Amino acid sequence: MNAQIAMLCSGKGGTGKSTVAVLLGAQLAARGQKVLLVELDSGLRSVDIIAGVYGRTVYDIEDVLCGRCAGEKAVVESPLYRGLSVISAPYEGGDIRPGPLRALLAAMRPYFDCILLDTAAGMGAPFCAAAAVSERALLVLTPDPVALRDGRIVADRLIADGMPAGRLRLVVNRAARDRFGPRAAVADLDECIDTVGAQLLAVIPESPALQQAAATGAALPPGCPAALAGAALAARFCGERVGLRFPF
Repeated sequence: MNAQIAMLCSGKGGTGKSTVAVLLGAQLAARGQKVLLVELDSGLRSVDIIAGVYGRTVYDIEDVLCGRCAGEKAVVESPLYRGLSVISAPYEGGDIRPGPLRALLAAMRPYFDCILLDTAAGMGAPFCAAAAVSERALLVLTPDPVALRDGRIVADRLIADGMPAGRLRLVVNRAARDRFGPRAAVADLDECIDTVGAQLLAVIPESPALQQAAATGAALPPGCPAALAGAALAARFCGERVGLRFPF
């Protein structure tokens, strides 16, 4: 194996980026891939709860990058999603730099099919480190003007720093019928695509089941709309042609 590396990012907080990162990782794992999800959002750790590894983590990404432990000691397999493993962010502090992160990923790549980097919102140190080592990027945004405007800024920054435009994709999260239309702040999905300037990869619905699973560290019910949208996201991420179903 020689894992591909993809970052998940957003311009503003609250877009559900970490939830989508776990959803994508879980669905890739369901397809038989070995997936490593590395959380880089120091101080706002949440992936451990969403992936069900809360209380199982001994070491975090800061321990690895500072040399306090080997990378494999920080890897924890999710009990909810077989094939998905996690390296958590620290609860506070942490210095995410491209060099140490690149060395960690080089050591991990032979053991995984895909490595996902869950960055912090905005364009701080975690974002810059992830951008320096990633082969592709997923912009996770909600359908509102602020998220879309900030997403365009992030997209432009990635491209200016060398990310090929063809390796950048848009994921619209928390989509619902009433969030689009002439009386809504965003007219339609085309406005999302045009504002951000990135090709659409997937639409994830507003989902109480997904929110409940993420908040409690439980597995997402396999037949719910969010799970089906996640499966379509994973299929398109792998290069398959899957039709877009929206509204759900």
